[in-house]
Amino acid sequence: MSKTMKQLTMEFGVTRQAIMRKMDDKFRSKYVSKVHSNGVSKLTISDDGYKLLKQHFLSSNRVVSNESVSYSNYVTHDSVTDTAMELLEKQLVEKDKQIEKLQQSLGEAHKLLDQQQQLNLSTNRQNEKLLDAPQKTSEDASKDDTDVLEPTGDHYKGEETKTLKKGLFGWLRR
Repeated sequence: MSKTMKQLTMEFGVTRQAIMRKMDDKFRSKYVSKVHSNGVSKLTISDDGYKLLKQHFLSSNRVVSNESVSYSNYVTHDSVTDTAMELLEKQLVEKDKQIEKLQQSLGEAHKLLDQQQQLNLSTNRQNEKLLDAPQKTSEDASKDDTDVLEPTGDHYKGEETKTLKKGLFGWLRR
């Protein structure tokens, strides 16, 4: 007994377009016929065509049902998932502790850097005070070999000549 498109869509659980895509010209010429009743034309598929379509759509539905079975396998592994989640939570807590330790050490490093900068500033101020202090007497100057009051030699003309620095950006300093 031949079946209509509506019956096939209901039986296979697919859309009319899916059935129409499966039917090529050869299939239509062999297995499909038009029936006119009450001014409406309907496509009917013969029994042989019905068997071919049934074989195609039920095999593809089996693939879909296999996918749902494999999904159910994932759902049954809740204990494995729970164990993995617990492990990940432990790792997350451990990482949080590591981050906290790093933040503390970074804070200490900033504190030490601040102290070092304060010490450098204090040292620079002391050096400036010493440079601004009255000049030593000539006797003190002769005893101190590291303190050079005036440049000596034939090349001193009373003003300092600036030597051009060579380098990548030396042309900018001209």
